[in-house]
Amino acid sequence: MHGDSKDDLVKTTVRQLMRVAHRVARVEDLPIRVHDDLEITTKEAHTIEAVGERPGLSVTDVATTFGITKSAASQMVTKLVAKGFLTKVRAPHSNKEWELGLTPLGWTAFRAHESAHGRDFARLVDHLNSFSLSQIATLTVLLEAIGGIMEDRLGE
Repeated sequence: MHGDSKDDLVKTTVRQLMRVAHRVARVEDLPIRVHDDLEITTKEAHTIEAVGERPGLSVTDVATTFGITKSAASQMVTKLVAKGFLTKVRAPHSNKEWELGLTPLGWTAFRAHESAHGRDFARLVDHLNSFSLSQIATLTVLLEAIGGIMEDRLGE
């Protein structure tokens, strides 16, 4: 790195971020075993996790949580209801909204995901705890910039 220009370092950082993004996408495609004869995708597991952590979540809330369209969120919710992981009941405050909850099978999947990804999350938190506040702030600003660029691209 000694002698590299700022431009070279920025480009190297962007290439590293792209490699990480590709790996994250590959991890998202890995199945999570709920029990012996049942697996779910990581994307399904994340939806189940969001509902388990915030019972009464709406389809709109799912879309907002994951930065996806309401249509995509609705499709995921419909699939998870059909598979027996989620319940969907009309929200008392609106005829258009539905409140989501987990079924017993949904809670089994929630715990399976927690077990599968909980270790990774804990390792990452432990690693980030060794960073200075300044480093974490820089990382936060970088992630916000990336998120904004991705949001703009998705909106095109």
